Amino acid sequence: MMKRIISKFTTYTILIIGALFILVPFIWMLSTSLKPYNEVLIMPPKFIPSKFMWENYRIALEAAPFKRYFLNSLFVTTMITMGEILTAILAAFAFSNLNFKGKDILFTVLMGTMMVPSEVLTIPNFVTLSKLKWIDTYKALIIPWCASIYSIFLLKQHFQSIPKELYYASKVDGCKDFKFLWTMIVPLSKPAIVTLTLLKVIGSWNSFMWPLIVTNSDKLRTLPVALSAFSNEVGTDYNILMAATNLIIIPIMILYIFLQKHIIVGISKSGIKG
Repeated sequence: MMKRIISKFTTYTILIIGALFILVPFIWMLSTSLKPYNEVLIMPPKFIPSKFMWENYRIALEAAPFKRYFLNSLFVTTMITMGEILTAILAAFAFSNLNFKGKDILFTVLMGTMMVPSEVLTIPNFVTLSKLKWIDTYKALIIPWCASIYSIFLLKQHFQSIPKELYYASKVDGCKDFKFLWTMIVPLSKPAIVTLTLLKVIGSWNSFMWPLIVTNSDKLRTLPVALSAFSNEVGTDYNILMAATNLIIIPIMILYIFLQKHIIVGISKSGIKG
């Protein structure tokens, strides 16, 4: 009995400490967003502002065209997510259920590309888009991210866990591969697909470097790029910057809180086995 109590106490203590490590930066960001400018960098730091400056949020909204940036982020995130999920479903089905020459070699090569840091590809991708005259267009923001090897791998592992007897029975009944994919495989893979969708939405919504590189005008820039409006040669208004950051991450946090169970279920049912 005592061992069980000690074990539970140790487990919960570790979990609470881990939760604090995760929550403290968010609490500090919220606190900083409500501070007067002269309290942002004082030492020792203060968690609770002497005066709650809700006006910081109004200033943040007026400092950049947030409405335009929000619509751009929504459109780009939606298109990228739809593109990646579609390509991942088709490729994963091909690698898991179809037989074609060089399948294993091709899949190995694709998996090998995951070892290449994305930063290494930034300049070649930018040069390619420049030659295509796609810079400062929605095509540059969307098309390069409509495929993901990780998503293909995750769905392939999940598709392989579905009994092959279903596929063979469908072939006996004269069902085409494409119809079998969308009427059987996709519904059975809903947890994995929802997981990939949420992860892609979060990644696309928070993307900063690529939209900053390939866009030159405010009419195409996304919400994370708006954060650069609070830094200049004089310095950074950290309280306004934190207010703007809160405005940007709140939609994703709400989405994650309500749908986090799908991420846990999806990851637990796919991609873990060899």
